[in-house]
Amino acid sequence: MALRLITAGESHGPGLTCIVEGLPAGLELEQDAINADMARRQLGFGRGGRMKIERDRADVTAGVRHGRTMGGPVALQIPNRDFANWEERMNPWPVERSIPEVHLPRPGHADLVGTWKYRTGDVRNILERASARETAARVAGGALAKAFLKAVGVEIRSHVTQITSVRAPVLDRALTVADFEHVDESPVRCLDADASRAMVQEITTLRKNNESLGGTFEVIAFGVVPGLGSHISWEERLDGRIAMAMMSIQAMKGVGIGEGFDIAGVPGSQAHDEIFFDETRGYFRATNHAGGLEGGMTTGEPILVKVAMKPIPTLTKPLRSVDIDTHEPAQALRERTDSCTVPAAGVVGEAMLAHVVADAYRRKFGGDHIDDVREAVSAYEERIGWRR
Repeated sequence: MALRLITAGESHGPGLTCIVEGLPAGLELEQDAINADMARRQLGFGRGGRMKIERDRADVTAGVRHGRTMGGPVALQIPNRDFANWEERMNPWPVERSIPEVHLPRPGHADLVGTWKYRTGDVRNILERASARETAARVAGGALAKAFLKAVGVEIRSHVTQITSVRAPVLDRALTVADFEHVDESPVRCLDADASRAMVQEITTLRKNNESLGGTFEVIAFGVVPGLGSHISWEERLDGRIAMAMMSIQAMKGVGIGEGFDIAGVPGSQAHDEIFFDETRGYFRATNHAGGLEGGMTTGEPILVKVAMKPIPTLTKPLRSVDIDTHEPAQALRERTDSCTVPAAGVVGEAMLAHVVADAYRRKFGGDHIDDVREAVSAYEERIGWRR
């Protein structure tokens, strides 16, 4: 049994839709928890005017009764409040007024190649679906995956580690769930107070210079059992599935598992996680260089994913481009935009990691009811002698 996530909708259309298929029956959901994640996606210093319009919430329209899943697909709807300002331009049906086309593709965006691929002269047909607004639907679906994972003892957290030139110091210890209790109180979702202040200043300075900013964030899954994924075939390797999920998020340009690219610069004796055993803890590792994955399978250590995000390609001072109708030089399209969305990207990363890990649990343990899943997980943990 697999867990499937489908999203539909455009940035300025009537709304977004998310369908999650494969959740077991009997899973308890909390409306406030889903909408809390929707609000967290809108956090972060450097957001633009769109976030002042939208107050995202997800309305469940199928698959849930009295707060529990029924075993069928769960459907969620996220209205776009900004659609009121775009009703003619983005109406699903023909309108009386002639709507001007957009002919100014943005460097770094899907605009130009999308017009070639989908045989359209209107960039609007491409940019609306390519927009990161789509991630609101992913976060809604990710909240369902998080609810499932919580039921089997897994928690997922994220934090920002870099914004342009400002980097948070590397901790000399492993993070725990408790470390993230107040992370959303930081305006950039950074765990280090000094780095947080420096990041805010960096955003302020570059925003005044009409720049956008990228950065890096980490997503961590705590409490994952060993043995999810497989070494048997390339498509079953869980680290590959995680990398694909993260790279599918708009503007992501790099993914590392564990120490990622840094591990390429150390000798083997410093690169791998030695194995120990005692009667109290069972098998354990003193380090987690591998980020909780070896041979495409989870090791029982926290899954640690590092993700790099490029600066947003919509700039307040547009870059040079070409009008695709006249072929004349022109400035790229200027739309309402954010300066920095790295803090929000971390929340989207949580949703995508939650989906991949929840899918791996569904594939391994099956179960038509959540109690069946819990029983299967417990039996497996007992068989391998794994202790959290």
